[in-house]
Amino acid sequence: MSVPAAELTIVGHYDNAPGYATRRPAGSPSWLLLWTEAGAGFVAQGGASFEVRAGDLAVLGSGVSQHYRVLPGAERWRFWWVHFQPRPSWAAWLGPFARGDGCHLVGGVPVGVRGRMGLAFERALQDARWVPAAPLPDVYPPVAASAEARLPAVVLSGPVRELVLGAVEEAIVLATASARPEGARRPDEGDERVRRALALIAAEPGAAHSVASLARAVALSPSRFAHLFAAETGRSPMQAVREARVRHAASLLEVTDLDVGQVAAASGFVSPFHFSRAFSREYGLPPRDYRARRRPPS
Repeated sequence: MSVPAAELTIVGHYDNAPGYATRRPAGSPSWLLLWTEAGAGFVAQGGASFEVRAGDLAVLGSGVSQHYRVLPGAERWRFWWVHFQPRPSWAAWLGPFARGDGCHLVGGVPVGVRGRMGLAFERALQDARWVPAAPLPDVYPPVAASAEARLPAVVLSGPVRELVLGAVEEAIVLATASARPEGARRPDEGDERVRRALALIAAEPGAAHSVASLARAVALSPSRFAHLFAAETGRSPMQAVREARVRHAASLLEVTDLDVGQVAAASGFVSPFHFSRAFSREYGLPPRDYRARRRPPS
């Protein structure tokens, strides 16, 4: 199935009967969000796969093979979908819900939150059709839920895209703040040494962190620290460092005039080439293109 260019944002709503399926062997250059309202679907990306039902939010990263369809045996799958590029802060919210291969599942959003989630997506769709010279509507009509109903997708740019991304951000915040990852602990639970290491990484993502230096900071051997960190967080220490560096770099691209080489150095990457590869893998487009999209010329 065709996919939008990486820099585009597109929002839509489907209510599909059995037989609907989408398969992208090369993945998508954009990220994809799927919010299930009713029925059930099956989602696979890379080596990760899972079912989604009402109250489940799936967020799929770019560049990894993906396949999703109505779950066999289900009567329907009604869901919102958005192709987008994430804002830097979203990575921290979605990280605890990672399933591997750029795939995230925020499962079981509480019933009391789902209504507001739906309103956020309805607002996103209505705002996507806004002409900036016209007034915004005071009330957003609900989306029809009839079987096989499909609302046409809308390609966005400029201020309209920012409005829609704001609604998507609201939905992601609501879902990740109210749901709980499988086996997740409260912030004050877990090994205190791992929490200290995570705090060190967050405080200085561009520092010369290594497994050995982080292990020394929490008084553990490198092997013991790496094993404990992976058991507590589901990722290696250097994966956590790389994710923090990419998020920091995205922020610098948005709010400073540093060139890409300076951003790479300030974020702890050994070379602009290494930085560009890591950034493109996370955000689906090179650093220069990301800056151009987030900071359009006046």
